[in-house]
Amino acid sequence: MIRILLVDDQALVRAGFRMILDAEPEMEVVGEASDGREAVDQVHALSPDVVLMDIRMPELDGLEAARRILSSTTNGDAPKILMLTTFDLDEYVYEALRAGASGFLLKDTPPEQLVGAIHVIANGEALLSPSITRRVISEFVKGTGPKPQAQFPRLQELTARELEVLQLIAKGYSNAEIARALFVSETTVKTHVARILMKLQLRDRVQAVVLAYEAGVVQPGDNSPE
Repeated sequence: MIRILLVDDQALVRAGFRMILDAEPEMEVVGEASDGREAVDQVHALSPDVVLMDIRMPELDGLEAARRILSSTTNGDAPKILMLTTFDLDEYVYEALRAGASGFLLKDTPPEQLVGAIHVIANGEALLSPSITRRVISEFVKGTGPKPQAQFPRLQELTARELEVLQLIAKGYSNAEIARALFVSETTVKTHVARILMKLQLRDRVQAVVLAYEAGVVQPGDNSPE
């Protein structure tokens, strides 16, 4: 059973999500919150597996709430945070991913995609579509460019193949696409990804993408699989 906390300042939006999720036998909505402060309290009280978090809220927005939730819980106990936004090009996307959100979803996403996204997040994977990857890169380009790799000493612990896999992750490749590109099995790719996250002490592949661009492991450009 996937335990879910709904966080949105609009009661009608929460009611709509609850109606969809309550119909799923493997999901349970354990609580609701109308702002970020309440969300932080509810996470500590209810220990949900997944938090559906609106990014724009009064009092405390979803971005800061996500930071507080993830900084106050250990990796093993931290819920997966799926950010909700009205706009595909929300200016907070990059910062939310850096804060540790596991993915993004538009509020008008069809019900079956919402359910599928929650399953993906709950299984420990990241919901990072090519469009979101491009958004991360475009935000990065607006910044000051890559930081010296010396600021990321754990990168030196990666093998040449793991570094290659990290580059492909950062370009938006799925495990299946990485497997085809490197002529290996998906199981091998999953092993590489797990070792990369462990060595770099990252929560998921979303954070791996952010680190890869910040460290200059890959350069902004066409991130689509060829």
